[in-house]
Amino acid sequence: MPTEKQVLGENGELLVIKNCSCPKCKKTHTLKRLPPNFKCADIICDFCGYIAQVKTTSSKDINSLPSKIIGAAWNVQKDRIDSSIYIPLFIVLYKSKLEFGIYYLSADLQVPELFVPRTPLSGTAHRAGWQGFMYDLSKLKVNSIIRLK
Repeated sequence: MPTEKQVLGENGELLVIKNCSCPKCKKTHTLKRLPPNFKCADIICDFCGYIAQVKTTSSKDINSLPSKIIGAAWNVQKDRIDSSIYIPLFIVLYKSKLEFGIYYLSADLQVPELFVPRTPLSGTAHRAGWQGFMYDLSKLKVNSIIRLK
């Protein structure tokens, strides 16, 4: 049984797939979900191979981006940053199935300061030692993120 956060994330991915064209090839209806736990990517264009991450957060105001969004596993992300590999990011602000905002941040506008490591989980946690990160959107230049929907 998926958790509430997993359902929210799945809803965001489905909204991007349904409402967005591929940013690379511009084709419609070609974005597809990747398998769960695929590292640092959630969707792929089945025409050109473009991949992107989707982050979804509940929001009462779909017109204003929060200053921070929860990311995923820090070690994987840090390895990519160290190799200068950035994955494009869709941000979905979710109020309801009918009220949502979809925003986009291309890979070339991302900076290392965007990614802020979180404190590792304690030794008594279910996933002891696991470390996540936050996207600190305040570290981006103005107008780096565009609204698509």
